[in-house]
Amino acid sequence: MRVVLSTYGSRGDVEPLVGLAVRLRELGAEVRVCAPPDEEFGQRLAGVGVELVPVGRSARELTTATRQPKSLPERAAELIASQLDAVGEAAEGCDALVATGMVPAVAGARSVAEKRGVPSVSVTFQQLTLPSPHHAPLAYPGRPFPPEVTDNHVLWDLDARSINALFGEAVNSNRAAIGLPPVADVRDYVIGDRPWLATDPVLDPWRQAESGAFEVVQTGAWTLPDERPLPDDLSAFLEAGAPPVYVGFGSMPMHGSADVARVAIEAVRAQGRRVLVRRGWADLALIDDQDDCFAVGEANHQALFPRVAAVVHHGGAGTTTTAARAGAPQVVLPQATDQPYWAGRVAGLGIGAAHEGPTPTFASLSAALTTALTPGVRERAAAVAAAVSDDGAAVAAKLVLGLV
Repeated sequence: MRVVLSTYGSRGDVEPLVGLAVRLRELGAEVRVCAPPDEEFGQRLAGVGVELVPVGRSARELTTATRQPKSLPERAAELIASQLDAVGEAAEGCDALVATGMVPAVAGARSVAEKRGVPSVSVTFQQLTLPSPHHAPLAYPGRPFPPEVTDNHVLWDLDARSINALFGEAVNSNRAAIGLPPVADVRDYVIGDRPWLATDPVLDPWRQAESGAFEVVQTGAWTLPDERPLPDDLSAFLEAGAPPVYVGFGSMPMHGSADVARVAIEAVRAQGRRVLVRRGWADLALIDDQDDCFAVGEANHQALFPRVAAVVHHGGAGTTTTAARAGAPQVVLPQATDQPYWAGRVAGLGIGAAHEGPTPTFASLSAALTTALTPGVRERAAAVAAAVSDDGAAVAAKLVLGLV
C-alpha cells in the first residue's frame, strides 16, 4: 500500500506527519510526505527514513518575512498550483492520501486525490477550524467578524463566506486546470464528511453537535517516541544546577525578539530560576554571559521537558501537548491563530498560566511565572500527564489502512 501525507505550514504541521509516517511503515505501507522544502523538515523526515517531496516555497522564509508582497488570495493560488504539481506527481499510483495544513493546501491535495480517484481524508491539529455550535471560528487576517455578532451559528456562516471569498477563485481555477468541476463551498470540500481531529481528548475534548453535516473522528495527537539524546553541552547545563525554565517560541518569528528575550530572561531570573532559551525561528539569544542561562537549537523536547521547572512557549498544539505529557507547568504567550485557544486550555486545566496578549513585560511575565511555578500547578500537571494518551499516530495509521 502506498500513502501520501500532504501538508503546508510550520514545524507544528510537519512533525505530526513524522509520527504517522513511521506508524504506517510499521504496518507495511510505503509513505511519502509532501511538505515545504525547509531543510529542517527534510532532515527530520530523513532521520526516520521517510522521503520529503518539496512543495512550494520555504515556510520559514514566508513566516519570518517582514513584508508579504502578495495578497492572501494570490498566495493561495500559488500554493494550490504547487500542490497540484508536486502532490499530483507524488500521488501517482498511491492508494490513500491524508491532507492537512492551510485551507488552500488541503483543497489542493484533496483535488489531486479526487482527480486520481484515490480516497482522502482531511485532518486538523486543533478543533477551531471545525464548525460547531460550541465554539467560534478563527478570523482571517484583515477579515474580522463584526463585534456585535456573538451567535456561533452566524459566525460559522460568516466564516464559510470568508473562506469562499479568499480561496474560492484560487481553488476553482486550479481545479478547472486539471479538469475538475468547481466546488460551491470551499470549507465543506476541505473538511469532508468525516474529518479527523488529531488532538488528545483530555487536552482538547471534542463535543459532537446533535446534528451536523460531518462526523469528527478524534484519533489522539500524533507523536513519535523520540529517542534522540540531548546534546552534551545541554545535558551538562541541566546537571549543573536546579531545573531551569525553558523559553522558546518554536516557528513563531516574534518580532522584537531581542526585547522578548531580555524580558523573559530577567523575569525568570527574578524567580530565582535558571533559564534555558530555545533559539527557534525567533532567533532568541542570550543577553549576557552569566552561567545561569543557556541557549539551545534543535533538541528533543520529549527528553528535555521532564527536566525543566516550566515551559514558556507560544501555544502551538505540538508544544502544548509535549509539555503536558511531560508534566511540565506551562506559561503560554499566544501569538496567533489557535494559540489563544491552547493558552485557555492550559489555564483551564490548571496546568499553567495564559499570558494576556503576545508581548510580555517584566511584570506580566513575572505574574504568569509565579502562577505556573506553584507546587499545586506542578501537581496538577503531573496528574494530567498521567491521563494524556500517546497512541494517536498508531490509531490513525490503522484508520488510513481502512480508507482503501
